[in-house]
Amino acid sequence: MIADVTGVLLAGGKSRRMGEDKRFILVGQRTLFERSCAVLRDLFEHVCVVIAQDSPSFQADVPVVRDLIPDCGSLGGLYTGLRLAKTQHVFLTACDMPFLNPDVVRYMVRLKDQADIVICRWATRLQPAHAVYGRGCLPVIEEMITLHNKKIYSMIDHPALRVRVIAEGEIRQIDHDGRSMFNVNTPSDLEQARSVHDADTGLGS
Repeated sequence: MIADVTGVLLAGGKSRRMGEDKRFILVGQRTLFERSCAVLRDLFEHVCVVIAQDSPSFQADVPVVRDLIPDCGSLGGLYTGLRLAKTQHVFLTACDMPFLNPDVVRYMVRLKDQADIVICRWATRLQPAHAVYGRGCLPVIEEMITLHNKKIYSMIDHPALRVRVIAEGEIRQIDHDGRSMFNVNTPSDLEQARSVHDADTGLGS
C-alpha cells in the first residue's frame, strides 16, 4: 500500500461524446467508476474522487470533493486533488479508464522524486490523466488558471516544471498493449472496452 502518494480520481466530466454519465456505464459486472476506484483503493492508502461543482451529488466509499475552482476541466480537478492532498504527490487518473494496470502505476510512482510530473507517452500522445504530479505544480496551475489557460497539456512545456516522460517502450515492458491508458470517450470506445473485457475477463478486474 502506497502511503506517500494520493490517488485522485476525476469523476465529474460532462460525458458529452458518450451521451450519458460514464461513471455508471458497465464494463463486465462493474461500472467504469467502480473499476478505476477499486484499483486506486488497492494501491493507495489515500484516495479521493473529484467532481465538478455542478455535478450531481455522488456517493462512494472514499472521500468525494468538488472542484475548488469551477469550469476548469481536468486542470481544475488536478488542482483540487493536489491542494487537498496530505501527500506531496498525487497520481491522477479518470474514471473512464477501465483497465488501469497497477504495475504501471507503481512504476510511475517510483519515479516521482525525479520530476514534478511523471507522465506516459503512448502512440505519440501524452497521457495527462494517467500521471504523477507533485505539489510544485500548484503555482503553475494557479498561473495558468489566472491566464484562463485550462489546457492541462500546457504544463508539460512549462519552464518551471521538471517532466519525466515514460516512453512507449518502457510501458510495453510492463503493459504490452498499453491498456492502462485506454479510455472510454465514445460508444465505439465502450464497445471495444467490453470486447477486451470479454476476451480476457481477468484484465483490470
